[in-house]
Amino acid sequence: MMNLTSFTVEQENLLCIFDTSARADCIEDITFSLQHFDDPDMREIAESTLEVLQSMTDEEFSTQSFNPAYYNDEEEV
Repeated sequence: MMNLTSFTVEQENLLCIFDTSARADCIEDITFSLQHFDDPDMREIAESTLEVLQSMTDEEFSTQSFNPAYYNDEEEV
């Protein structure tokens, strides 16, 4: 079972496109952006990311480092 205060690679990559300086602002930005996600998979990632964000404290959030994961076709991640 995934710890609700940890993010999947997909969630972390999604967070990289938002302002992550404050948890509340990040939640607000993702919530607003949901209306623009036409792809069901992206919507699911965004919704699950919101669940993790809402389950953590501001202190837990402030310890996170958001770095995009890059995939190399020749390597498995």
